[in-house]
Amino acid sequence: MGEVIVLLLPFIIGSVVVPLEMMMIILLLNNPRQGLGKAMALVAGMTVVRLLQGIVFGLIFSTEAEQSGGNGTIASLLMVVLGILLLITAYKQWRSEPDADDPPPKWLLMLDSMTILKAFGIGAGLVLINGKIWVFTLTAIGVIEEAQLGQPSSSIAFMLYILLAQSLLLLAILVRILLPNQSKTVLEAISVWLTRNSRPIVLVVSLVFGVLFFIQGVVGLLK
Repeated sequence: MGEVIVLLLPFIIGSVVVPLEMMMIILLLNNPRQGLGKAMALVAGMTVVRLLQGIVFGLIFSTEAEQSGGNGTIASLLMVVLGILLLITAYKQWRSEPDADDPPPKWLLMLDSMTILKAFGIGAGLVLINGKIWVFTLTAIGVIEEAQLGQPSSSIAFMLYILLAQSLLLLAILVRILLPNQSKTVLEAISVWLTRNSRPIVLVVSLVFGVLFFIQGVVGLLK
């Protein structure tokens, strides 16, 4: 189990470092009208979709692993695809072009007036429409299935992946719960920093992990 978590770390880090999601959570948490409930609903929507992906594609990858003797062809192909997507994102950030996977800006404007149910739906939508999140999750599933841990351990490993992939969002919510008076100042400072530095963050992370995943995927396909 420990070795699998180490293999999943690049995908976890890549999923964690998404400035837009963090800024959305902070805006919701600082909203006086059910902000905490909306933030929790947003994360819940993301979690439900990822769990459904795990159930559906876990079965598909498990069948492929049994038929191919566990050579991890699908996981390697997904790594190549993910590497290419991240390198494209890095190029767009370098050229200051908008990322097609980002939700429409109007979603940010809706945060102030949305209901808890809509927040849940937007959380689900964030995962459903973002191609890179799809490939991150599917590749993580492929890595877990390739390790052949057995059903209970595989399920635990995937749930740990989801928990760690959303850890910064959950940490922001925890800060809001434990420090209700001080949290607004802290979260606003983080939001300002992310707004100023989101482009270089996405550029560096996309470039580093794009190269890493592309090389790993190609090596896996050549084995």
